[in-house]
Amino acid sequence: MISFFPSKHFAISLLLLLTILSSTGSILLSKSSKQLTATNQAGQPDAYMENIVATITNKQGIPALKIESPKMIHFANDDTTYIMRPRVTIYRQSPQPWYINSDYAKATHGIGQIVFSNNVMIHHPFDVANPNTTMTTTSLTVFPNKQQATTSEAITITQPDTVVHAIGMFANLNDGTVKLLSQAKGDYVPST
Repeated sequence: MISFFPSKHFAISLLLLLTILSSTGSILLSKSSKQLTATNQAGQPDAYMENIVATITNKQGIPALKIESPKMIHFANDDTTYIMRPRVTIYRQSPQPWYINSDYAKATHGIGQIVFSNNVMIHHPFDVANPNTTMTTTSLTVFPNKQQATTSEAITITQPDTVVHAIGMFANLNDGTVKLLSQAKGDYVPST
């Protein structure tokens, strides 16, 4: 009599082979799914925050920087944070901090560099060493850890009785010195 049922060893071998193929297929599908997910998420934000008030302190626990914004979006692939309508306070050694506002900002490498854009205003209230100062420009790059700010764009600086227009500026935010880079022109505007 001819049997259509394979031997017991053949059945076990076939079952083992099917199990191995099933496991291999599952592993391959899992890896391809993870790669597809990683590829799809490369341009996607990994975090966002709304209504932010964040104070960053130095090693001694003293405030060094405060960031306020209605919305921030972070992208992990290039460690970049986009900040909408930022209001940034940079504390320094003197009693009065610097205040920087704009429509947008982009922070890279944590807060190592912040680029402010559109309607940028920098303000420093009067203190013992510096007069009340307001600067406006279209773009400003700030290095909070170095207490420095720079722009290559047109800038207007307003102090009591004085308005100065220039192209480009470098500021040491710690001691309040401002270096105008080119085409500086000042106007005496007496207060009334």
